[in-house]
Amino acid sequence: MVAESAHRGNRIQRVRRQQEFDDLVRQMRTLLLLFLGSATLNAQWFHEDSGTTERLRAVSVVSDSIAWASGNHGTIVRTTNGGKKWIALKIPGSDSLDFRDIEAFNAHDAFVLSIGPGQSSRIYKTMDGGSHWALQFIASDPKIFLDEFAFWDSTNGIVVGDAIDGHLFILRTSDGGAQWNRIDSSKIPDVCVGEGAFAASGSGIAVQGTSNAWIGSGVNTARVFSSTDRGETWKVATTPILQESESSGIFSIAFWDEKFGIVVGGDYKRETESRKNVAMTVDGGISWKSVGNPPPAGFRSAVIFLTREYLIAVGPSGTDFSTDAGMTWKQIDAVGYHAIGRARYGKAIWAVGEKGRIGHFVDLIVR
Repeated sequence: MVAESAHRGNRIQRVRRQQEFDDLVRQMRTLLLLFLGSATLNAQWFHEDSGTTERLRAVSVVSDSIAWASGNHGTIVRTTNGGKKWIALKIPGSDSLDFRDIEAFNAHDAFVLSIGPGQSSRIYKTMDGGSHWALQFIASDPKIFLDEFAFWDSTNGIVVGDAIDGHLFILRTSDGGAQWNRIDSSKIPDVCVGEGAFAASGSGIAVQGTSNAWIGSGVNTARVFSSTDRGETWKVATTPILQESESSGIFSIAFWDEKFGIVVGGDYKRETESRKNVAMTVDGGISWKSVGNPPPAGFRSAVIFLTREYLIAVGPSGTDFSTDAGMTWKQIDAVGYHAIGRARYGKAIWAVGEKGRIGHFVDLIVR
């Protein structure tokens, strides 16, 4: 009886010690997150010399050392030393092109996309760091207007363009861009009148895993087209993002995994209006809901995940940060940017904007 009582007492003490240890771990984790959140919230962009005064509209971040950016008048720049120096790259005959999206995989291999009607819509690829570029696609139909692209890997990619005959114009490659084939329009839901994607930040289309894809739309609507079979078939869902004019809708979309995603946008002609500019999904884009406290400075053109809980959004009026999976936001900088990207392999974050503006800082969040 005495032994049993002692054994029971020891077990109670062990349970109490375990509970105390668990409480201590929770307290330490909370303090760590508060510290890291404060460090990131207090972080300021370090502005780098891009070597250009052209508007930059897209950025692709490979690692802490390597990033590529693109913009109007055929502008392409690249750094391979963490932003200490940006080198201008040139595609012959591209001065009139507006490169609204760029996707790089290392210091050598990259794709760049230009927008515009007909032959202005093009896709180029380099495999030698930008010394030479191959023209992979040029639109022969004046109705074609490419907007942006995304890649699951260096071989498989997808491109979206404005709607033609009631359906989004979607191309896909499975051979590194040697061929771009159009998705059968009968597999894509009908668009609303005037509906299309915004070529604003190169992030209105997102991919995840090996086969998931999402496209955000706008112009009097704000919907998300989704595919789970690498673009072969599509569904569409309405979001609560602002959809009151031809200049409103979804401008950027990001997914943390196959279920949890976020869209940002608003009205770029009313960029200080802070309402209906963020929405989220927890079911892969089947349904969307508004967040509790959206970015206070209004319209946002790009968003990225750092972790599932930590996100950054940018727009013409500055940078916002969320520490609760996008439910609430705090502005941390008032300098405007059009696009933002984070390193696939590392912690570097770059953003780009007007007059060649490039901002850079290192993500302080421990993953």
